Parts: sequence; structure tokens; C-alpha cells
Amino acid sequence: MMVVCDEHFVVRWPENLPMDAGAPLLCAGITTYSPLRYYGLDKPGMHIGIVGLGGVGHVAVKMAKAFGTKVTVISANINKKKEAIEKLGADNFLVCSDQDQMQEARATLDGIVDTVSAVQPLVPLLDIMVGAPEKSLVVPASPLLQGRKLIGGSSIGGLKETQEMIDFAAKHGVIPEVEIIPIDYVNTAIERLEKADVKYRFVIDVEKTMKASF
Repeated sequence: MMVVCDEHFVVRWPENLPMDAGAPLLCAGITTYSPLRYYGLDKPGMHIGIVGLGGVGHVAVKMAKAFGTKVTVISANINKKKEAIEKLGADNFLVCSDQDQMQEARATLDGIVDTVSAVQPLVPLLDIMVGAPEKSLVVPASPLLQGRKLIGGSSIGGLKETQEMIDFAAKHGVIPEVEIIPIDYVNTAIERLEKADVKYRFVIDVEKTMKASF
């Protein structure tokens, strides 16, 4: 089978980057790479907070570590601590509901990338938001004024930056954690997604599905 594409809309895929496990980079990868670069949170030695450890959050941790930063994962689930530190390479882990931990960590982070798509208090976070909650966020003025903090938004990125991200991921071995599934497993996968039962992304094996149909 052959596919003809306009060269302006094609990303060159590095040979050393697995296409199946690397597939989520075209979404979660650029979604986290772009704000880290745009807001200057890509400097070695910086202290970066990553809120949430799901499909987007775990890639954010890997991207931030690849930039040489020190990473603190902020999550509501203490059960994710071991995974965050031992498997993903995070340096610290904070439980956002633990006021003592959050208080102790104040003024220790150079920036925060929030990957949680839910309404949550902004006072402890106040830097960068890439999550997309359904309801509007309430922004208190006082924490913004102290230290001239900024709240910035970021969605994904253009093709030029996506190519830059893919090359960066290939060079530094940034590969998402995925579960490869056949196309006929999709309905079950959707049910599991609703239960947050996936680490961390499902990837459909299109090649085997197409071969089976012939």
C-alpha cells in the first residue's frame, strides 16, 4: 500500500525510535515538550514540577528529565510514588492533599506543568497549565503577585516543533509507556480508560490488523 502526502505535513521518523511505543509522542510528547521549551523550563539544573502521572504526565516527566532538570511529581495518589521515582526517574514525589508536604515544597520549583484535566486549587501550583478542565479555574491574585508568578496555557505545537521533539526524543530515549492492542480490543480499551486502567497509553497495532484483513 502507498500513501501520497504533502511534504509540509509529514514528520520524519528516526530509525532508532520504535513507531509503536513512540506513537503517543505525536500527542502527549509535543503537548509537554512545547511548554517546557516555550516557558524556558528546559534548562539543566532547574526544578520542575509535573502535576498528574497519567498518559500525558508520565511523558512530561521523561521530557523534563531528558532536558536535565530535577523533577518533582505532584499527585493525589500516593500509590504512584514508587512508579514515578523508580521507573520514570522522578527525583521527588508530593501528595497534593498533604498540606505539610506542599508547604515544605513552597518556592522550591522553577515551574510547574499541570497535566490534570480536572478542577483543582491553583494556589500550590501557579505556573504552567496544560491540562484542560471542563470548568473555569479560579485564579487568586495574591499568590500571583508574590514572586511575579505566571499562568500560561499550551495545547500542542506545529510541525516544525513536532519534528524537533521527535528528534529530541529519539536522541535521548524518551519513549512513552504503552500497551499495544489489536483493533478488536478497542471497546474493551475504552472501558478500561474510563476506569483509568492503563499504563499509560493504548496503541492500536494497525499493521497486524491490516494484514489480518487480507
